[in-house]
Amino acid sequence: MKSKKPNIKYIEWKSPEELHEASLNWISELKFIKDEQHFLEELIENYTIQLISGKTFEKSSEIVNELALNRKQINPLLKKVIRHFNELTILVDGIDQPKEEKKYKENHQELLVEVSTYFESYKETKRRIFDLIKAIVKKGKQKRLLN
Repeated sequence: MKSKKPNIKYIEWKSPEELHEASLNWISELKFIKDEQHFLEELIENYTIQLISGKTFEKSSEIVNELALNRKQINPLLKKVIRHFNELTILVDGIDQPKEEKKYKENHQELLVEVSTYFESYKETKRRIFDLIKAIVKKGKQKRLLN
């Protein structure tokens, strides 16, 4: 999957408050995704028989593996974002530390790319899961109508 790289040049001019808000949003969204992944796993469990039968097996196993990979990546990423969030004091402590402040903003840029890439990957996996389940449900409804 090809994701767009976000424009990261603007971070140089972002205020500490804006960086704080961005970090909070990342933390919030990552925590929501963790909960959402539980829902997706339950959804997959409910349709396991249909997912492993016939033509959908190969496609569904690929998607389930993608979801597992996303699930594996989320905790380290969330810890990294929380650590980054806690280091924000470098910008607001009132002490002029140009090297540390520059390093923080560079880390923020790198984290922006990493988080954005994760979000894009996860959203694509989620879309594929919903498309697959939707097709299974539609097929089940058609079978019931014919019977």
